[in-house]
Amino acid sequence: MIQKQRDRNLHQKYAAIFEIDANLDRLVKKIELLSYVNPLNIEKEKQRFFASKYSENPLFRYPKLKFNPYKLHRLFFLQRLERIEDDTIRTMYKEIIYYYSNMVQCIESIGQKKRFHYNSLRVYGSPTEKDVENARFILHFSKEVQGSDMEPVYSSHEAKEYFEKFGKQYHFPLNIKFSTHISADAMVSNATQSLIIKRNAKFSKNQLLTLANHEIGVHLVTTFNAINQPLKIFSNGFPKNVETQEGLAVFSEYMSGSLTLKRMKELAYRVLASDSLIKGYSFSDTFDLIHNQYKLNKNDSFYITLRAHRGGGFTKDCLYLSGLSKIYKRYLKEEPLDVLLTGKVSLDYETPINQLIKLGLCHKNIHANLAFDQNLNTNKTLDFILNNLK
Repeated sequence: MIQKQRDRNLHQKYAAIFEIDANLDRLVKKIELLSYVNPLNIEKEKQRFFASKYSENPLFRYPKLKFNPYKLHRLFFLQRLERIEDDTIRTMYKEIIYYYSNMVQCIESIGQKKRFHYNSLRVYGSPTEKDVENARFILHFSKEVQGSDMEPVYSSHEAKEYFEKFGKQYHFPLNIKFSTHISADAMVSNATQSLIIKRNAKFSKNQLLTLANHEIGVHLVTTFNAINQPLKIFSNGFPKNVETQEGLAVFSEYMSGSLTLKRMKELAYRVLASDSLIKGYSFSDTFDLIHNQYKLNKNDSFYITLRAHRGGGFTKDCLYLSGLSKIYKRYLKEEPLDVLLTGKVSLDYETPINQLIKLGLCHKNIHANLAFDQNLNTNKTLDFILNNLK
């Protein structure tokens, strides 16, 4: 009863903020980019690409739009931001509107190579020279000896059972779905608050632990923490939240002891695949770079290449490694990570978020990442790599 009265008082005191936040929430419900950018015919085109001896670029099909892009743009820019008195928060919402508008442009240009890639650059950026150097540095290390924990022997249904058991230590509902239309073996849908597993995937024991700490320990933790926040922006996402959220998620793998050199190399390959887009590489060219020059097996090379080229040139994957580096450096400085788990937030917006906390517009987390409590990593090579990333 007391909390309800406090919430009513907040809504009255900051009516303009809540009105604009609610308006944006209604507008962004239909624009979850990952639900549009993942091709519908991945497996069919994979078989055709392999049959052509890697020479014929895949022809991907994508889901149809379920909204009017022009109308959405117009409604975004109708928001009366001048009514927000706090300069920091007003600027934050202005940048949020531009971010969502760019996201709409991304979605409406999926399949249009040059246009989509340009829009992707505006939302996610591209690998810096430092990122590329870090990726090449990681790939210099020798392969690890593969133990039985790395053998992909578990089915998607066995993975579901594993995730359900793992999820019991977190106090939120774990809704698990299967799909054949995702490029990753598992991913979280923030819109449906669910964990999606690729139906035909096979998982190793280590991969299950990795995905559990990545997807459940961070992505679902931030999803459900966000639901508890007074403002919907914590659920819908701050600008540049991907780098921070993926950095936290891979850091969760590290702290849980499930991060491997193989996984670090996967993140490095993703950076090089993203960098190849800037250089104008075709799907076949990027595949050749990863498979023939860097000697990654053809199946993994295909999916690394797919992730970069989906939509027409998707640069999101370059952010995992840079995000991990930033979170790890924060960890070494013993700076708290709690504020970064309040929702889909980013390091760049820590100052506005602290202002929201001061005003009572951001609540303490209900859920924590359990892997952050203790460092279980025993791999000295990983420590050396993380300590020497630029």
